[in-house]
Amino acid sequence: MNSAVKRRPKASRLPTEPAVSPLSNATPWRARRSWILLLLVSVFGVTFAAWLMAGPSKVPAYGFEVVAQYPHDDTAYCQGLVYRDGVLYEGTGRYGQSTLRKVDLVSGKVLQRVDLHRQWFGEGTTVYGDRIIQLTWKSGIGIVYDKVSFQQVMQFRISGEGWGITHDGRQLIMSDGSPTLRFLDPDTFQVQRRLTVQSGRQRVTRLNELEYIEGEIWANVWGEEYLARISPETGLVLGWVDLRGLKPSSLRHDREAVLNGIAYDSKDKRIFVTGKNWPQLYEIRLVQ
Repeated sequence: MNSAVKRRPKASRLPTEPAVSPLSNATPWRARRSWILLLLVSVFGVTFAAWLMAGPSKVPAYGFEVVAQYPHDDTAYCQGLVYRDGVLYEGTGRYGQSTLRKVDLVSGKVLQRVDLHRQWFGEGTTVYGDRIIQLTWKSGIGIVYDKVSFQQVMQFRISGEGWGITHDGRQLIMSDGSPTLRFLDPDTFQVQRRLTVQSGRQRVTRLNELEYIEGEIWANVWGEEYLARISPETGLVLGWVDLRGLKPSSLRHDREAVLNGIAYDSKDKRIFVTGKNWPQLYEIRLVQ
C-alpha cells in the first residue's frame, strides 16, 4: 500500500564429518555410477527449477545517490505525487485528513489545498491534461478536479480498492494492491486491459503509488524500501531501485512512515521520492 532485493542469508556451517560414509573401495562400479547419475539428475533438477523461478536473466538492481533534498510537510501522509510545470501535486490519505495539494518544490509551502470528505481515504493522484485525478481507498470513488481551480468536476466509480494511478499519455494506469495493473480510458474510466506484474516467475503484490517514467511504469511496493521498474507491454520487472537507507533516521521506528511517492520531471530528467509523513523530499540519481 516480495522483495526482489533481499539480504543474502548467512551460509550454514558444514559438518566436520559427512552425514553418510563415502563409498568403500569394494563398491562395484555399477553402483557407484548409479549414485553419480542420481546426484547429477538431482543437481540439474534443482538448477533448472531455480532458473524457472528467477527467469532467463537476472533482474538488475540499482542503488541511488541523493542529488538534493527539499522540505516536505511531515503531516502529509503521502499517497500520490506528481511534478508538473515547476510544482508538485500531492494527494494525502487517512480518514478525516485526506487532501489534494499544490506544493512549491523548493520551499515545501502548500500553495493550494482542498480537503476530501471525512469518509474518504485519499490515495493515488495524477495530472492528465487540465485535470487532476485522485483515487480513494475503499469508497469505490475516483475524483476529477479542474487543475487550476481545484474545483471538483466529476466523480467516477472504481471496482475494488484504489491505490496508485499514473498515465502514459493515452491511458490511465491504476494499481489496487494486487499484482494486476488496470489501464483505463481517460474519458470513460472503463478498463481497457489488465497487466500482471512479475519478477521472473514471481508475481509482485502490494503495488502502490505509480509514476510513468521514460516508457516504464515505476511503482512503490507498499511496506518495502524499493521501487519496481515495470514494462507496460509485458508486465515484467525490468529493474529494482533499492532505496534502503533513505528513510529519515527520526522515523526509523515508525511503521506507518513507509516510502511512498514518486514524481518525475520529464524536462530536466529529475526523479523525486518521499514517504508518508517524511520531513524531506529527495531528488535522487540511480547508480549501479
